[in-house]
Amino acid sequence: MPMSDSLGLETLDREQCLALLAGAGLGRVVFTSRALPAIQPTRFALHHGAIMVRTPAQSALFAGVLDTVVAFAVDEFAADEGTGWFVTVLGRASEVRDPIVIAELETLPLGCWTGQADSRYLRILLESVTGRRILGACSNEALSVIDAPDERSGRVCHS
Repeated sequence: MPMSDSLGLETLDREQCLALLAGAGLGRVVFTSRALPAIQPTRFALHHGAIMVRTPAQSALFAGVLDTVVAFAVDEFAADEGTGWFVTVLGRASEVRDPIVIAELETLPLGCWTGQADSRYLRILLESVTGRRILGACSNEALSVIDAPDERSGRVCHS
């Protein structure tokens, strides 16, 4: 029987999270840029147990994540059904410099959106992987995140 968290959302184990990550191709890197929180959507692929991202060498993403701990988020929601899932990864990001690994990465669908030739590959280690499944807001099923009560005030969050 699936485990639930304090909001009634189904808790996903690491293997379930990795399967969902493997089936997705778009995620968001959460990092710090100029001492402020930043979020950058990006194409990604799982490769040898890490998330791989391609980004321009001059981008805020490349500058902001090197040798730091970042969060990486992927999700899928069906708003009309109130169902979906989300997976969050925490891990250290580093530049891939090994020419053999770079040659492997060039075969993956990691095209750089800007089309810039001077792009670099980033590796985000899977140090912490968590996920939840939202089953819907009907009867005894899990609450939708959008309709979840704010635990501090009791109000409904609409985020």
